[in-house]
Order: sequence, then C-alpha cells, then structure tokens
Amino acid sequence: MQKIILILLLIFFYSISYSQAADEYFRTLRNDEVNLRQGPSFEYPIKIIYKKKFLPILVLDSSDNFRKVRDHENNTGWVHVSQLSKKKAAIVISDNEILFKSSTIFSNPVAILKKGRFVKIKKCKESWCKIETNNYKGWIKKNSLWGLL
Repeated sequence: MQKIILILLLIFFYSISYSQAADEYFRTLRNDEVNLRQGPSFEYPIKIIYKKKFLPILVLDSSDNFRKVRDHENNTGWVHVSQLSKKKAAIVISDNEILFKSSTIFSNPVAILKKGRFVKIKKCKESWCKIETNNYKGWIKKNSLWGLL
C-alpha cells in the first residue's frame, strides 16, 4: 500500500512539474532595442538586437531573471525579464488578409494586410481581434495572427 501511495505521489509531482514547464505564453518587447542572448545571463554573447518595440515573442522557459523566447522567424534565445511587456501585439502570418470594419466577413473591408505586417491588439473575441496598424483600425480573424494563444 505504501508503494502505491509513493508511486501516485511521484506521478502527481511529475505531472505538476511537467505542466509548469509546458506553459508557454506571449509577451512583447518593452523597448526599441532589446538584446537576444545565447544564454540566460549578461555574460552570454548577443545573437540578435531587436529594434521593434512591442514585437511579440513566445516565452518558452525561464531561468532566474531571464526568459527563453522564440520570435515569429523561429529565432530562439534569452531576454532579460525587464525587457518584456504584457501589451498585446501580433504579426500577420498569411498573405492578403482582409481587415474588416466589424467582426464579421459580411462587414465592409478596410484594408488588405500582407504577411509579416505588425499589428497592435486592442481586444479579442472568440475568433476575431480588433487591431490597429498605421492609420487602419478594424477586425481580423484571430487564426491569421502570430502572437496570441
């Protein structure tokens, strides 16, 4: 009986640690210049210098005050936590996406967005997000954006 309880406890703690490690979430870059490093310390060399404020990145792991991240081009590395923001933004992942005036395909089109276009997220519904990009505001399908879970 003690062996069964021990095995169940081990399975329980393993599942908790595994589920915490599998948690991925999006953040955006807080500043106009952010260093992506090869490892989780200022001692590691810089791989890339991002020059786009609010660029969305996927956080994969953490180590002290550093977060392992991946960008929309599959570059991975480590960023200091102070360089991350909770503001919402995304990248359009398919070409010729239509930006609509309302959250329905039957509303008026506002613009056509190309693949790779940076957009700021204002709010999201079930399958639509209200976005802003340059002088355009409108609604776009959620599944055509990279930067949201």
